[in-house]
Amino acid sequence: MTRSFLFLLAGARSDGNTEQLARAAAEQLPSATEQRWLDLTQLRLPDFVDARHADAPWPEQENEELLRQATLAATDVVIVSPLYWYSLSSYAKRYLDYWSKWLTTPDPGFKAKMAGRTLWGVTAMAHREEVVAQPLVLSLHHSAAYMGMRFGGVLLGNGSRPGQVLDDERAAVRAKTFFSREAPLVRFPYEED
Repeated sequence: MTRSFLFLLAGARSDGNTEQLARAAAEQLPSATEQRWLDLTQLRLPDFVDARHADAPWPEQENEELLRQATLAATDVVIVSPLYWYSLSSYAKRYLDYWSKWLTTPDPGFKAKMAGRTLWGVTAMAHREEVVAQPLVLSLHHSAAYMGMRFGGVLLGNGSRPGQVLDDERAAVRAKTFFSREAPLVRFPYEED
């Protein structure tokens, strides 16, 4: 099966450090690998409103169907989000919030279709201690676990000023093999065998 990567850019800075790190990692993918890059700052979704228990149908938002179809078409979904206040950007979080809707409408099979696919993260941060990114990593890990997905981990880089991440030698080395690793299926730590 040919792999198809969906890169979802979720940074408030165009061509920022996180995007540059993601592109460096994507350059290492085999040439036959499909890549689709979508910018969540351009394909904006309104704030998520949970209408699961409302009497009216759940309204469809502009850009929502495009993002849902792109997500379902991908074997690998890559959240490209800078570390903002120790977690995902609002653009990335809003996109993931819409997964809550897609679990029930318009296709209740969304979770089953996502099972077995791989969720990845790429992030740049200004802090040198990678432990501060754990809330972001856990958000993606637990989202993958809930959906029955594989979790490829998060490629972390350091940089604040534009282009600074390219000077992070450790991140550059990790980017060369990041997407070549076999990603395991993940489960919540409290689930029993």
